[in-house]
Amino acid sequence: MFSLFKRKTPAPTALVESSTSPAQVAAQNWLGRLRSSLQRTGSSIAGVFGGKVIDDALYEELESALLMADAGMPATQAVLQALKLRVKATGSTQPDQVKVLLTEVLTQVLLPLEGELTLSLHKPTVIMVAGVNGAGKTTSIGKLTRHLSDAGLSVLLAAADTFRAAAKEQLLVWADRNQVDIISQDQGDPAAVSFDAVTAGKARGRDVVLIDTAGRLPTQMHLMDELKKVQRVIQKADASAPHEVLLVIDGNTGQNALAQVKAFDEALGLTGLIVTKLDGTAKGGVLAAIALWAQQRNTQAPKPLKVYFIGIGEKLEDLQAFNAEEFAQALIS
Repeated sequence: MFSLFKRKTPAPTALVESSTSPAQVAAQNWLGRLRSSLQRTGSSIAGVFGGKVIDDALYEELESALLMADAGMPATQAVLQALKLRVKATGSTQPDQVKVLLTEVLTQVLLPLEGELTLSLHKPTVIMVAGVNGAGKTTSIGKLTRHLSDAGLSVLLAAADTFRAAAKEQLLVWADRNQVDIISQDQGDPAAVSFDAVTAGKARGRDVVLIDTAGRLPTQMHLMDELKKVQRVIQKADASAPHEVLLVIDGNTGQNALAQVKAFDEALGLTGLIVTKLDGTAKGGVLAAIALWAQQRNTQAPKPLKVYFIGIGEKLEDLQAFNAEEFAQALIS
């Protein structure tokens, strides 16, 4: 079974031996960049623990910091409740000890979102990617294509974003850069392009078919209906497809990102998220809000929702697998 981007949290620098492997070095570098990217979120939360006592004022400040980070009231209350129980159970008396416990609580909150993108159960694995304009959808598809190609998988792209001007041209650039085939039409219907791509992927023996669908707001009902049509037509080409339905969301949009996840999930039945533009955001806590909602949603959904990847910049290496412990550490650094 092939899973993309499987990676464990690196050991603290002080505990890593001098014979650190290149993979460990890369993981440490990534964690450092993640902490730097979430500094605006992390500094507001970490600043709460600068005092000398654990009292109601500390918890009130922490509540405000989590809300300002767009964790939302339900997730904030859940975190605070779990934190107070841990403080009592451990007998912690210092704010810096509470900070460590908060990292553990946030890790547990975020852990249900952690998951690996498995690509060996179907050939081709058909991945449908949606998202609003400006979220970084096409760029994320390009980066994902590169990672897949580097892992030895054959990829076919589908330029089904015929709604946005220059979207096809942008994807063509990524296809050329990654040296992969692309299915497109000059004036093609998104559903028709998607059908042709899945059919071609099967005929050519490709491992993965990545379908770039039109960016749209969830309030544009006629466009959301068109997206449902694309999904139905894909199923005509392959009854088991799409095998993954990913939504790309902008981490800077905070609670609006959660609203997008809910709307697209209702329309399409999402299986995974790519959270982009986390570099410099003060709203990284929104993943806690998404995690709490997903925990309730997953009890009834046929497949649990995961955050497969997070992005913290424009470079290829700035798109990596989501790791709950890494993110919690970065969020409170």
